[in-house]
Amino acid sequence: MNRDLHVVVLLGGLSAEREVSLMSGRGVAQALRDNGWSRVTELDMGRDVAQRLAELKPDVVFNALHGTPGEDGSVQGMMDLMGLKYTHSGLETSVIAIDKELTKMVLVPHGIRMPEGEMVESESLFESDPMARPYVLKPVNEGSSVGVAIVTAEGNYGCPIGRDVEGPWHHFKRLLAEPFIRGRELTVAVLGDEPLCVTELKPVAGFYDYDAKYTDGLTEHVCPAEVPDEIARAMMDMAIRAHRLLGCKGASRADFRWDDERGEAGLYLLEVNTQPGMTPLSLVPEQAKQRGISYPQLVETLIEEALG
Repeated sequence: MNRDLHVVVLLGGLSAEREVSLMSGRGVAQALRDNGWSRVTELDMGRDVAQRLAELKPDVVFNALHGTPGEDGSVQGMMDLMGLKYTHSGLETSVIAIDKELTKMVLVPHGIRMPEGEMVESESLFESDPMARPYVLKPVNEGSSVGVAIVTAEGNYGCPIGRDVEGPWHHFKRLLAEPFIRGRELTVAVLGDEPLCVTELKPVAGFYDYDAKYTDGLTEHVCPAEVPDEIARAMMDMAIRAHRLLGCKGASRADFRWDDERGEAGLYLLEVNTQPGMTPLSLVPEQAKQRGISYPQLVETLIEEALG
């Protein structure tokens, strides 16, 4: 590959996941420089991003943004209009995959098991529960477990949910309510057109929320996961099918819950992340390493696919 090409690493941005994006992007940029790339520019995305990209004239953009607008199709559409090549998924895929309800509409008819859910007005939660507890409330278009609340039968958050209790109901007008699936948290990364392996995530306390994902020591990663071979195969099959059905490019990551008392029938895909993290704690680099792919090799693989 021509390491004299100009790579702009797009990072930071305006979302709730800004700090994680900065870590991802800086890691990518440093890996490229360490591997002999002579023209690497880090661009912290502001509202002048189109003007800055036009001035920089990159040969390829490494999209290290997380959340909106870097993961929801907005930035992808802008770069399409500018004729730029960029890593990870394109406009249509990004629009669908960031939206948990649209993702279900694409995947469930093809036999991929996902939790049944319903959209609720946040105000209605102060009157009654939308379904039997325990259940999960989450924004329909945020990643990294931003704004997720698990409402338990023990009455946490109040019963009904108290107006004076902090939660996603104060920050989002509508939320997706899903039954809580007991069991184990697992994830599968897909690189190019191949699932890598299965990782189990064991938070030290609570659940695998934003802090647990990105704070060292709060979550144990078991890679590869200690699960039966048939369960691992089923997860990897679901992950690659979801990747293909959604039209993902580069890397994606499919997150699962597995009720191990129910065998394969207890396996549910929760969501597909089209802009998975590239931080030192991130799962895609960890699974790539398990398959013998170094961090710099992973970054270059993503750039190579973008250059097409």
